[in-house]
Amino acid sequence: MKKLILGFLVVNLLAACSSAPTKEKPAENAAEPAATTPAAETPATGTAGSADVSAQTLDNAAAPKAEAAAPAQTTSAADEAMTPPKNSVFFPFDVDAIQDGDKDVIQAHGAYLHDHPERKARVEGNADERGSSEYNLALGQRRANNTRKALVLSGAHNDQIETLSYGEERPRATEHNEAAWSQNRRADIIYK
Repeated sequence: MKKLILGFLVVNLLAACSSAPTKEKPAENAAEPAATTPAAETPATGTAGSADVSAQTLDNAAAPKAEAAAPAQTTSAADEAMTPPKNSVFFPFDVDAIQDGDKDVIQAHGAYLHDHPERKARVEGNADERGSSEYNLALGQRRANNTRKALVLSGAHNDQIETLSYGEERPRATEHNEAAWSQNRRADIIYK
């Protein structure tokens, strides 16, 4: 949300910087408040002088150019704000199948990737410390592959997702108990 507001402020700043400077009215018309308000807020009236009308026309002509630049700058911030908040799915001991409790997470990411074909993601499979390194690497890869398949079934495209296994090498929790191990048996969806 902060990125969206910041992007909006940047767009407004760019629009203000790109507008043509207005000429000041002679001293006799200085008391008229319409001369100091922006052209976007007040419509052109028949009482305004020709210099004011041309300044308003320049302001109105410059505004679409600044607004046209705005979507390119705020799109990535808006896209990042729209990514699903949860990016991990968890697995029971020695299991590589997606659990029912995580299907909502998978569907949200699949729909997001479907709606944003320019985005790429990496699914990183992980395992707890129990078992050999080779076994845990293979289990992490199966978890990543199954997560990828579920994302594709939820709308993502095959070429948007790559998989990688870290096995037991990147634990989220370092204790040696079931609570820690359950946090380490996961697949993380990371956007590039």
